Amino acid sequence: MATQVAREVDVRKSANGVRFAVFGDAGLDDAELTRMVQAVPTTMAAALITKSYYFVPLALAEGRSGEAAGHRSGNEVTMVSPVYTTDLADLAICHRNVPLAATGSEVAGEGVFISTRLLNDRFSLAFEFFINVGHAFVDEAGVSESFAELAWNQAVADVRGETSQDAWESRSLALGGGESGVRDGKPRIDEKAKTDFLEAAFSDAVAIYLLSLSVDFDYSELREREYPLLAPQALADRLRLVAGLFPPNSDYEFAIRYRRRA
Repeated sequence: MATQVAREVDVRKSANGVRFAVFGDAGLDDAELTRMVQAVPTTMAAALITKSYYFVPLALAEGRSGEAAGHRSGNEVTMVSPVYTTDLADLAICHRNVPLAATGSEVAGEGVFISTRLLNDRFSLAFEFFINVGHAFVDEAGVSESFAELAWNQAVADVRGETSQDAWESRSLALGGGESGVRDGKPRIDEKAKTDFLEAAFSDAVAIYLLSLSVDFDYSELREREYPLLAPQALADRLRLVAGLFPPNSDYEFAIRYRRRA
């Protein structure tokens, strides 16, 4: 069980304060993993003190069938496999969030069990980790007012695309794309959907910013599923704002490079 793994495995603390551990045949290079975890700025890591990140081969819900299980454990027991098998991989999920009881000098918190063997390259693993960090940070610290102003102005200006399916859908609802409709010729703002949009967009921007500190990647690699990706300049504006709020740790660099058209 995941809770047993959490009790038995040695949890390390990165120089920035982020807690993490490796269990089983996770297939990770220790130096690369350590550098990835350390990419989280110290000013941001302070909001993650109740989180511990466990990099395990496979995490899955006990008794899970073909239907997708949620990331949070709910009433299901989260199981961890110390090795990879194709049969277990079919039942595993990218990550599972598990409440952890206090042990010794450690306070109660939450363990995030990340299935490393479902993520077959450095980009995918780093993005999965940073997405979890981004959501955890926003849950604790909320949305920056300056970011909220920027992202909402972009949405009102109908800037193309978004940074995730959740952000895209909640933005559409916030601007009257759902039942909220139109009043007096103008979109009727759904305030709950607006809040959801800003939280999702900020989480995404934090994750993409952290990814840029850890891995060199092309803008197009962020594309997934059926929503249009945010316009490059709008994304760059969001990332620069996040970088200003949370400057990189030493030995890390934030940079946006534009490719000239042939």
